[in-house]
Amino acid sequence: MRQRSGVGQPPAKPVHAVLVHAAVSNTHLIQRAQQWIAGDVDEASKAELKAVLDRGDEVDLADRMAGPLEFGTAGLRGVLGAGPNRMNRAVIIRTTAGLAAYLLANAPDARTRGVVVGYDGRRMSREFAQETASVLAAAGIVAHLYPTLCTTPQSAWATTELGAVAAVMVTASHNPPEYNGYKVYWSNGAQIIPPHDKGIAAAIDAVGPACDVPRLAVEEAVARKLVRHVPESVTTRYLQRIAALSLHSDGREGLKIVYTPMHGTGNITARAALLQAGFNDVTTVPEQGAPDGEFPTVRFPNPEEAGALDLATGLALRSGADLVIANDPDADRLAVCVPSRDRKSFVQLSGNQVGVLLGHYVIADHPKPLADRLVVTTIVSSPMLGVIAKANNVRYAETLTGFKWIANRAMELEKETGTTFVFGYEEALGYTIGTVVRDKDGVGAAAVFAELAAHARAQGRTVLDELERIYRRYGLYVSRQKSVVRKGIEGAAEIAATMTRLRAHPPTEVDGLRVVAVNDYLTHERRTHDGVVSRLTLPPSNVLAFELEGGSRVVARPSGTEPKIKYYFDLRVAVADDELFEQAEKRASARVAALEAAFVALAG
Repeated sequence: MRQRSGVGQPPAKPVHAVLVHAAVSNTHLIQRAQQWIAGDVDEASKAELKAVLDRGDEVDLADRMAGPLEFGTAGLRGVLGAGPNRMNRAVIIRTTAGLAAYLLANAPDARTRGVVVGYDGRRMSREFAQETASVLAAAGIVAHLYPTLCTTPQSAWATTELGAVAAVMVTASHNPPEYNGYKVYWSNGAQIIPPHDKGIAAAIDAVGPACDVPRLAVEEAVARKLVRHVPESVTTRYLQRIAALSLHSDGREGLKIVYTPMHGTGNITARAALLQAGFNDVTTVPEQGAPDGEFPTVRFPNPEEAGALDLATGLALRSGADLVIANDPDADRLAVCVPSRDRKSFVQLSGNQVGVLLGHYVIADHPKPLADRLVVTTIVSSPMLGVIAKANNVRYAETLTGFKWIANRAMELEKETGTTFVFGYEEALGYTIGTVVRDKDGVGAAAVFAELAAHARAQGRTVLDELERIYRRYGLYVSRQKSVVRKGIEGAAEIAATMTRLRAHPPTEVDGLRVVAVNDYLTHERRTHDGVVSRLTLPPSNVLAFELEGGSRVVARPSGTEPKIKYYFDLRVAVADDELFEQAEKRASARVAALEAAFVALAG
């Protein structure tokens, strides 16, 4: 079983916790565990795995030895612990040795350009970062090591700023505290995509035991200039580039902001970005301000989770704040809460709403727009950004789910057409403004969103007023997700059968809305209702998108990490000039609920 986590999902309860322990009878499994222990470099991890052997817990042992952890386009992510199917020093050492070998084989200047190494405040992040630097240094590759914890956008930024050949960020983002991860960036500052992911994975597979991998102590590597600490000036330039994203300077005086880094790394850089933008009244949630890998005040450190922002909104209500800004623990995501219309509570905006607001601000409110601009989002994010782009003569592109695809596609189109990328987002709270960071940047997005709120305020509007103004112009888009869980082998077969059925016999209408086109991202075909077939250019993925009349859409895709099939619903309704917006919202909410029920019934 691969240790991979979905957003906001609790780690599965270890099976051994609910079974009667029995002696390990699998001789091959015992031998593999003993070999791993012999090859480990960490005495604590050796003792942990030996204890599993000694107590005869075959289920736990089999799970720990089921690896290695799968290296993919997001690098590694897994539960901390001993064994190849866990995150530990031995796994980090072997992974870095494979990465080093791949870089030396594919980038002749890898040694001199080096690799950026950053880490967040999670358990073992600092130790994993130092092991990464020590392996790179022993391979003769300079490691640009952050001297203290940093945000993920800082590492992505430093990759291009320092001209590094790659970067490693040790983080598990917003997963539960028992997780950690190892995210890899290419020289363009974006997360790796094929073929690099497969090439690095193959190189890792060729690495022997961790104890045989050469390492150079960080102190010695620093003396030999094979480990160089990332200077503070790199972060200074990052903040300067964020400041240069500013479009309007009005309305900032007196705007009260409550900020939370969710026990993560964002407090220093996000506060600095807001301060340099002229937002002087920013209060950090005191219980969540300092980095803490245990995340003591939240069940999951994910701002999308119900209740995760209660401390922030409570403080905002008591202090009369105008805006709540939240980053996840590595500060690559952004969440926003705004006062309700009666200011008696705070409303958390959805990822699509934040994306539409930021996208519209960058596109339509730019005082000096370039002639040829580009925005990019994913096939499961609201199609509303495309409508806004078209109305303003801005190029628009969609990618598969994941910000790595957004960033890399943006750079492809910039090179092919000469256009300028100005904004990208995905509905899972990921945003980037311009070309400062080629990945999600919750810090830069926070500064621009605060400016957006201030600009609206200067014109006598709230953020909710601004959202209503956009909806009235382009149509009210509402989005919903539905996940249908089907566990086990039978469940997997049922999910596969559902996709096969939808692919072979797509619906012609859903809840009274005609299906005008079906996009099959596995076969690369787009087929309209009148039989016109065209080719899709995205990488193959088991995803079906049903375009409905009037601009609505339904997307179906199996989860890549969990036993479920996910459905995404985006409904567009027009708002009459004389219609109360609250009534339009109720009408749209009821309509999208009916659309969801109808499609789930059709899908079986």
